[in-house]
Amino acid sequence: MSGRARLTLASWAATLMAAGALLPLVRPATWIFTAAFVLALVSGAGTLARRAPLAAPVTVLAQTAVALLALTAVFAHEQAVLWLLPGPEAVSHAVDLFRAGAEDVGRYAAPAPDTEGIRLMLVGGVVVIGLLVDALAVTFRRAAPAGLPLLALYSVAAGLSGGGAGRLWFLLAGTGYLLLLLAEGRDRLSRWGRVFGGAQRTGRPGTTVGSGAQSFAPVRTGRRIGAVALGVALVVPFALPGLSGGLLAGGGGGEGSGGAGKGGTISTVNPLVSLQDDLRQQEDREVLRYRTNAVDTSGMYLRLVALDQFDGLSWKSSVRPVVDVPERLPWPEGLAQDVRVTEVTGNFVASGNYEQKWLPMPFPASRVDVEGRWRYEPAGRMLVGDDKQTTRGARYQVTSLDVRPTAERLAAAGPAPEELRREYTKVPSSLPGDVKATALEVTRDARNDYERAVRLQDWFARDGGFRYDVDVQSGTGAQAVSRFLKDKEGFCVHFSFSMAAMARTLGIPARVAVGFMPGTAQSDGSVSVGIRDAHAWPELYFEGAGWTRFEPTPQRGSTPSYARETTPSGSATGPAQPQQSASAQPSAAPSAAESCTPQMRRLGECGPEQAAVEAASDGSGPDLMGTVLVVLGVALVLVLPLLPLFWRSRARARRLGPAGSWDAEEAAAVPSGPAPADGRPGRSSARGAGGTAARTLAVWREINDTAWDYGVEPDESRTPRAAAARIVRLGELRGESADAVHRVARAVEEVLYAPRPQPVAGLAEEAGRVRAGFHAGANRRTRLRALLAPRSAVRVRWAASARWASATARWSERREALTARFRRAPHGAG
Repeated sequence: MSGRARLTLASWAATLMAAGALLPLVRPATWIFTAAFVLALVSGAGTLARRAPLAAPVTVLAQTAVALLALTAVFAHEQAVLWLLPGPEAVSHAVDLFRAGAEDVGRYAAPAPDTEGIRLMLVGGVVVIGLLVDALAVTFRRAAPAGLPLLALYSVAAGLSGGGAGRLWFLLAGTGYLLLLLAEGRDRLSRWGRVFGGAQRTGRPGTTVGSGAQSFAPVRTGRRIGAVALGVALVVPFALPGLSGGLLAGGGGGEGSGGAGKGGTISTVNPLVSLQDDLRQQEDREVLRYRTNAVDTSGMYLRLVALDQFDGLSWKSSVRPVVDVPERLPWPEGLAQDVRVTEVTGNFVASGNYEQKWLPMPFPASRVDVEGRWRYEPAGRMLVGDDKQTTRGARYQVTSLDVRPTAERLAAAGPAPEELRREYTKVPSSLPGDVKATALEVTRDARNDYERAVRLQDWFARDGGFRYDVDVQSGTGAQAVSRFLKDKEGFCVHFSFSMAAMARTLGIPARVAVGFMPGTAQSDGSVSVGIRDAHAWPELYFEGAGWTRFEPTPQRGSTPSYARETTPSGSATGPAQPQQSASAQPSAAPSAAESCTPQMRRLGECGPEQAAVEAASDGSGPDLMGTVLVVLGVALVLVLPLLPLFWRSRARARRLGPAGSWDAEEAAAVPSGPAPADGRPGRSSARGAGGTAARTLAVWREINDTAWDYGVEPDESRTPRAAAARIVRLGELRGESADAVHRVARAVEEVLYAPRPQPVAGLAEEAGRVRAGFHAGANRRTRLRALLAPRSAVRVRWAASARWASATARWSERREALTARFRRAPHGAG
């Protein structure tokens, strides 16, 4: 197998091994076979183009064309011309698929269903990365930079899985990159091997090119490069900002599907900023309207989603299985049959501009009649849209239970089931201790969990001196709850999150619900729910009553009757007048809003997205240390490949500059003392001449390194005259450049042999002519190699090795001297 064929196969395998980290994100993972097939076609096209041979850019264009044809045949063959050529209809279909895939990514949490849109994004992304890897490693023979797209592919997978890509996938991706480097070690690195060890090490007597001197094997070099690359890959993900929850956003809301009964999981969105912006708006745009037969609608909160996971930084919804919507929903968890319950019915119409993936409905619902592709998540008792299903213009009927437990019943509630208690009382170790201390102080002398819950609620809503303010900044941070308890100002998110966290520290099962307050009654008997009715509230679990709503936010919502000590601590925002009978759909159509905030445009929506909301915090903004680490990591990745270029430019400037500085290598090469009578190279007075010798030998070193950079390896066993002839012959120099080499060689001979060498003018110009001659005679690839990856840069490694060996030797000598001195020292008598 040829070197290029081996590199092509290694590039194909490395890309697929890195893409393995994406496999846990989508089920079933059959898309990887499609990606492997298309990528094989692209790699084969590159192999044929390189054998033609075609220019490197033309090769990449040919591979791109093959990739487009293959993707068209796989994903848009029905719309394509002759099932293969991407015409306008095929392009339009592909754009629609990509847009649908982006929506599916935002909807589903890992593992997501293998929808056509997600499959296109996965296969297309892997093919693009594979094309980049093949172009860098095979076409341009730059295997080391090919690790960057591979690292990007793995990092995206690790980020989308919330850091859960797993050690196996990291090892698989790292192994693929290492195999690619080892393959290059037998092809392109066969020449790099001479750079790293084939030429003579200046200052190491007895080593000559081609004389059997040991050199560092390309395979060993590949291993070392691979080890460094894997180290960088281990460090960089820790500096990158993490992505949590679903494929793009917050926690999941349950397992969803593109087909009946099966599928992935449905994620929630993170609209904290959108929710806060909605509450700040001057215009209260309508999102839905309903009619109900409920006698009292003040407690008819319309619930979207329940957030039950708290990690100290955010509240989010767990990823749970979802099922088809049953004809009648199960009886609420923990609700006893003897608790007072009234069944009410409401008919709802969502506004045409309100697009949400969760269906707003009273809690707990017992029956839902809705058209479309909706799924039911039993633990949170919520309905989530599947396969692009949203609430836009939805009309549905919900039968729900108006649960009114008495205070006495709640006070006498027994302990919650152990499994439920264990899950819903979890608090992270990072939660500041003053949160629990404050909860204990507020609930001091309370006799049971019910009294503790009421005291927490009243402390926030009435007694604690808290102030409702939607202009409070929100961000992230482990000190968020603690800071809110100190500052005592915020909006519903702060109050609900803090009360739920404090309840958990007291051992009371708690979670946060997000949705809407009951809305405002209209003259026609309907109830209008506006965007400013968006709200969040805590739900606490009591055995016998189930999940029970509390209202800690001052000036918002209504306090449930079972949670009042005397009088309500708040009033509903425009409660509807009681209606005695269920009615038909509202007569007034929902008003379409014409305004859309910049934040909504940025999110790609013009309706409220009140769902999973991250914890309120200190408003400190992006983490400074994380930002610094990201910047340093990016700078490291960008600068490392350019280090040889920087060193070579500095070395050239030092050797040819006005000062003509003389480094250690030139000093070691200058002989001293009189020339022997037999004419052999001996010790001259060059050291006495000082600057002349140093200048001449520095320019000669520069010419030799220039020749080396363009492929002519140095052979310092030859005399300057013979070395010059060899450089001219192998470098195919002509005219002034060839004469310049010989002129500098004669100047070197004078330095080495003449008793009193005379200064020679214009040596730096001579070196410039030699470099120009090499540049004019080289092809583009050789020029780029000489510029970006000069072979002579290996001198840095040699110098470092020499210094290390010298330091090691000095330390060994000192250690032996100290040991000998210790042995000679007289020992005192016992």
